[in-house]
Parts: sequence; structure tokens; C-alpha cells
Amino acid sequence: MSTKRLLLLCGDFVEDYEIMVPFQALQAVGYRVDAVCPDKLAGDSVATAIHDFEGDQTYTEKPGHRFALNADFAGVAPDEYDGLVIPGGRAPEYLRLNDEVIALVRHFFDADKPVAAICHGAQLLAAAGVLEGRRCAAYPACRPEVELAGGHYADIAVDAAVTDGRLVTAPAWPAHPDWLAQFMAVLGARLEI
Repeated sequence: MSTKRLLLLCGDFVEDYEIMVPFQALQAVGYRVDAVCPDKLAGDSVATAIHDFEGDQTYTEKPGHRFALNADFAGVAPDEYDGLVIPGGRAPEYLRLNDEVIALVRHFFDADKPVAAICHGAQLLAAAGVLEGRRCAAYPACRPEVELAGGHYADIAVDAAVTDGRLVTAPAWPAHPDWLAQFMAVLGARLEI
């Protein structure tokens, strides 16, 4: 059996945990994960931000790590990928302005391939027009975007995830265990540890 290939979309100030954890965890269980960013090449890096919940009205933001990309965005052939991962942070707010990114996101929905989005990743889903009638979790500040895009906002615990068909979403990084487990189930993974 060939290794499943996953595409991970990112940009500067992607949330640190929401890119590092799925990138490493999905590789650890045998997936090939290509991390790409528009206008950047394999070997380039993106800045990350660490978002935390410390009792304020919204999350706090601190500098994160540099995250090295391992593939070129310009060379992405979406037909070659089995699934898509969209981390959150601030990157989705400007990636959604890129027509190539929007077309890429739409491809995965048009082809009925698994998609995992977390936190502000819902901004890309809304901009791509793929949420109509779908249940979608996201960071609470993204609720209006989910609903304006015709989606049903899933108001779930911060450490939970929701699956709607082949779409798996979660509110933020505390949901990684549930989010990744549900995504791997949609991918058809069978883990034996």
C-alpha cells in the first residue's frame, strides 16, 4: 500500500501548535505531509505565533518557532494528495485573499477528499464557499464567518472536534487529540499501538 499524501497549508503567523503538532503527528503514523506556503519554497520558513488562553477576553499571542516548509506551493498538484490540513492562527485571514489558495481548498471539497481545519482555519473554508449546510467548529470569534458562509457553527468544548462527512474541525489546539483522531478515522487510518 502506498503512503497517503497530505497537504498542509500555512503562512506567516500560523499558530505554532496547530502547525507543528499535526505536521509531526501525521508523519509519525506514516503519512507524507507536504507543508506549503504561497510565494515560498521548500527550505524557506514561516513565522509562527503561540496563542494561549490566559483569562483575557481573547487569546494572547507570543512569538513562536520558525517552521520550515518541505515543499513548494507553486509545484502543488492537488490531485496527488489524499487530504488537506488547515491550521489556524493569523495566516488564514490573509491566505483567504489568494485565489490559488481558494481554488486549492475548493478542489478537496469538489473531489470529496478529507479536510481538517482548526481554529481560524474556518476563515479559509468560509472564503472558499464550502461551508453551506455543513457543521463546522472554529475559534468562537470565527462563528459569524461560519454562519455567514451558510455553515452551522458547532459550539463545542475547546478540547473537542466535530466531523461532518469528510470535514473535521475543532475550535483550537487543546482539541488536537480528538481532532487528529477524527481526521485519521476519515482518512481510513487504523492505528495499532
